[in-house]
Amino acid sequence: MARYQGNVEAVRSLVRETEVHRDVYIDEEVFRLEMEHIFANTWVYVGHDSQVPNIGDYYGTNIGTQPVLMVRHTDMSVKVLHNRCPHKGTRITTEACGNTGKFFRCPYHAWSFRTDGSLLAIPLKKGYENTGLEQSHAGKGMSPVADVRNYRGFVFAKLNAGGLDFEAFFGESLSSFDNMVDRSPAGRLEVAGGVLRYMHNCNWKMLVENQTDTCHPMVAHESSAGTAIDVWKNAPPGTKKPMAVEIYAPFMAPYEFFEGMGIRVWPNGHGHTGVHHSIHSDYTAVPGYFEQMAQAYGEERAKAILDENRHNTVYFPNLMIKGPIQLVRVFKPIAADKTLVESWTFRLVDAPDMLLERTLMYNRLINAPTSVVGHDDLEMYERAQEGLHVDANQWVNLQRLYDPAEQADVTAETNGTTEWQMRNQFRAWSKFMTMSM
Repeated sequence: MARYQGNVEAVRSLVRETEVHRDVYIDEEVFRLEMEHIFANTWVYVGHDSQVPNIGDYYGTNIGTQPVLMVRHTDMSVKVLHNRCPHKGTRITTEACGNTGKFFRCPYHAWSFRTDGSLLAIPLKKGYENTGLEQSHAGKGMSPVADVRNYRGFVFAKLNAGGLDFEAFFGESLSSFDNMVDRSPAGRLEVAGGVLRYMHNCNWKMLVENQTDTCHPMVAHESSAGTAIDVWKNAPPGTKKPMAVEIYAPFMAPYEFFEGMGIRVWPNGHGHTGVHHSIHSDYTAVPGYFEQMAQAYGEERAKAILDENRHNTVYFPNLMIKGPIQLVRVFKPIAADKTLVESWTFRLVDAPDMLLERTLMYNRLINAPTSVVGHDDLEMYERAQEGLHVDANQWVNLQRLYDPAEQADVTAETNGTTEWQMRNQFRAWSKFMTMSM
């Protein structure tokens, strides 16, 4: 029996001021509604334009559970198309990426489409004469996604027309993208080092929440990062600190470090940790890098860019970026209890290679299926997914540092161990979930 379909009040009742009902994590009907409403009414990250540098290059991904293709069109613009032939519904391609040349060709009946999706040719076209094909969905070609925006190389799309435009949805939160891109002396990023994919048997929102949960690192990661630090303590005096230890060490910082770090919340569910400092603040300086930045921006501007060390910036619904080390994580929902995590690394164009080396090492040590730290989080997510089926308590608590005067859709800075950003995300969840119900 459908409990939530079309029932706005029932959906809203799942989110209270300081707690959320377990159904937002475990109920398949709620999951389907998220795909229908949240992932259709928000601006969702598709990919980076450096993944499709040449005409005809394409990259296949999903917006929610809807398959789409990001493709470089003949005029060098980036298009986002639904990955579906308008004829019989066949997936145009199941490849993750490639080059289609000047057109896409359906593997079933050989209908072909330009890289903007428009219909190019149909075999035996005379069979459609006087049938009204031109007025049908099929006659219009592959369906383009309603709204697409390329922001400094990062491509976003919104499935539903209407609703909030790009600037209204992101607002000041785009400053985290600006800082990450500006760290390149050339003001450009390129995807480099491939992608790490890691399947998690848990709900996608658990991973999003964890990005601004600063009360777990010193607990959950004690056996991994803590062990690495203990081993380092036994190194002979004068030994140069390895890059890996620099990466691990901040995970074991005390609560006071994370409290002082600060959290900033923005409207529409966006926010970030690391207002004042972060786990990336004290990495060893890379020789020659500041000089390159100063030459590109001037010393004052270069210092301002590099002194901004935000930790994790979360973009509702399912994106996280780490500006100081040029890393992007996408939390792709598969089912109520299954999420594919993609971790992408970027090169700062014209910057020293050591910066990319550190980014790649961080990704391998923290986010990979073969990582040390990532397994700690995975175990916690899966334990939570199982524990939520316990009937004695059907609510998840988000009450830490709650103030009854707290409002939705505001910009604010506060204690770095607050759960305000989690509450912020669920206020956005409720808003976009019911926007078109």
